[in-house]
Amino acid sequence: MSPQRDLLVISRSTFDQLFEQELHALLYQTERIENFCIVTEIIDINRYKILHRPNDIRRVIAQRTTRPFVFVLNKN
Repeated sequence: MSPQRDLLVISRSTFDQLFEQELHALLYQTERIENFCIVTEIIDINRYKILHRPNDIRRVIAQRTTRPFVFVLNKN
């Protein structure tokens, strides 16, 4: 899989293909949906609920239309 992302890397050494592949492998593991669901919660003001379970978060994220007063928050 070839990396298709815009990323600015400032380095004193030359940026070679091996470094790019290693960076892509690291970011690929970090950006997985499972990791996203771990660090995210959904606040649904309409139903007065906070969604923590990964399946609920995936369902809300996958919806094409957004409902008012449903917020996606990072747990940081």
